Amino acid sequence: MKRILRLLITGFCMGSADIVPGVSGGTMAFILGIYEELVDSIRRFGSKDLWLMLLRGDIKAFINKSNWIFLISVAVGILSAIALLSHTLEWLLRTHPIFIWSFFFGLVLASAFVVSKRVSFWNSSSIISLLIGIIFALIIVGLVPINLPNTPIYLVLSGAIAICAMILPGISGSFILVILGKYEFILNAVNTRDLSSITYVGLGTILGLLSFSHVLHWLLKRFHNATIAFLIGLMVGSLWKIWPWKAMENNIIPSWDTDLFYGVVLMIVGCAVVLLLEYVSSAECKI
Repeated sequence: MKRILRLLITGFCMGSADIVPGVSGGTMAFILGIYEELVDSIRRFGSKDLWLMLLRGDIKAFINKSNWIFLISVAVGILSAIALLSHTLEWLLRTHPIFIWSFFFGLVLASAFVVSKRVSFWNSSSIISLLIGIIFALIIVGLVPINLPNTPIYLVLSGAIAICAMILPGISGSFILVILGKYEFILNAVNTRDLSSITYVGLGTILGLLSFSHVLHWLLKRFHNATIAFLIGLMVGSLWKIWPWKAMENNIIPSWDTDLFYGVVLMIVGCAVVLLLEYVSSAECKI
């Protein structure tokens, strides 16, 4: 029960992050120490052996191999956050954007530091992977939104691309939907119960998750340090997008005022939250 509660809280943090275009739920999974298990558990659902167990009627083996308690606990946490916080976060982003982005900036900044400790040793390949990740993230966040048609094939494609981004730390799935011109359309589809559009996007997310998780699992298994370094680069690069102080969507250096003071305080709070979570996770691992 203690593990399930922790997974629910982790999922809740991931869902809270995924709501915001610019912050990744994958970053939260990394901070809270479930990222590699999450990728592996999703990968298992695309395994031929797993579904052969189900077809043979070996339900017990199917349940054991699928890690279903882990996945359901995380999924419930994510969906709970979306249901409970979407309106609140939308209001905060509209009325107090500097404070919200300052807090998330602190979260991501400290996350990059915490995750860097999971690279067992830094060499030339790890550093190159880090730089590639930073450049890739900067390119993604700098893309100009396009407007794809709302046909089934593009809805499936949008769902697949967005869900791949959601499980990458530093790259926001919501932001990818903004770039593809589908963020408002999909939000409207959810609000108006447009089941046809939701089904196509949902099919894309399933296909994207099952295929991309295999690639990520293979990379983490074969090139662990370089892959982690690349993911850290994604987080560092995404800081450009979530810098709190902007003028006409361009980052600026703010002048001293009350908003700057509270913004810096919230950055420090965001960093402290990550470091506290890392400390708690480390303490639990030692018990």
